[in-house]
Amino acid sequence: MERLSLVEALASVPDPRKRKGTRHPLTAVLSLSVVAVLAGCKSLEAIAQFGKEHGLPFRHALGFTRLDCPTKSCLGKLFRRLDTAAFEAALSRWVLSRVQDGWQAVAVDGKTLRGSKDGDVPGVHLLSAYVPQAAAVIAQMRVDAKTNEHKAALELLGVLPLRGKVVTGDAMFTHRDVAQQIVEAGGDYVLIVKDNQPELKEQIQSALHGDADFSPLPA
Repeated sequence: MERLSLVEALASVPDPRKRKGTRHPLTAVLSLSVVAVLAGCKSLEAIAQFGKEHGLPFRHALGFTRLDCPTKSCLGKLFRRLDTAAFEAALSRWVLSRVQDGWQAVAVDGKTLRGSKDGDVPGVHLLSAYVPQAAAVIAQMRVDAKTNEHKAALELLGVLPLRGKVVTGDAMFTHRDVAQQIVEAGGDYVLIVKDNQPELKEQIQSALHGDADFSPLPA
């Protein structure tokens, strides 16, 4: 994969705004937001303040063409209309392009976001694809209450480049359709089988021992 700069990767994200009245280039605003979040900013106000504090040369390097900086309200309006799937895909391409020797493995796992529960409203549960060699999540999707991680994994794996890669996951993903999708995409898998799947476990153990546990066929 060709090595990309952050600005180059984000240039592929479509701009949801009308051209008339637009003050700042989309790529510049997104680049500022990503850099600010990587620096520890956790709110729109913090991102806007980050842009102001780092000065005009910094903003020009990110592609801003005006003297002023995006405000909190400007960021909020933009992010509500932004194509999040395209944005995440651009970040994924950027992260993976920084892995000099390529990447060979991806771990699929689901976690509930810490602090996302609000009263009776359950926490946000995300299914993520993590690449150890990049030390980053390259794709993720929200798992709602009506969908389990197994079904969500089929959708997530469908957007990942798996040819020549190894997919790892816990027992939640040990299903025939998950394994089949990985193989059909040109990848391999390492999945866990526990005692709650006794028949599958016995079949695997027998296959690893040359089918020694099966009775011989009649002559």
